[in-house]
Amino acid sequence: QGQLVESGGGSVQAGGSLRLSCAASGYTVSNNCMGWFRQAPGKEREGVASIPPRSLYTGFYADSVKGRFTISKDNAKNMLYLQMNSLQPEDTGMYYCAAGPCRVGWERPALDAYDYWGQGTQVTVSS
Repeated sequence: QGQLVESGGGSVQAGGSLRLSCAASGYTVSNNCMGWFRQAPGKEREGVASIPPRSLYTGFYADSVKGRFTISKDNAKNMLYLQMNSLQPEDTGMYYCAAGPCRVGWERPALDAYDYWGQGTQVTVSS
């Protein structure tokens, strides 16, 4: 069984930046659709960004993060990243990386299009 391990979360003030990383073992990021999701307290988990197998930098984004977040991969290191700029308090939540076989909905990204999940890393943005 593979593993996804997120890191890079923390506490920042509004307007700040963070870079999340996801280390994959047992899965190959170059062969899977990869996604980032987040869950705020009391809310459902939502898709943030996704990237297809053959792309390193061209991804898809939720409207709420377009122009601020960038998803990328390093296939040689088997790593997934999420660069988050201009963070706002509404970006607060637990962030998860996920891998899946590119089922329908992977680009949104939809939760049920992904099979494998990390444990998450906390992001807190204060105003």
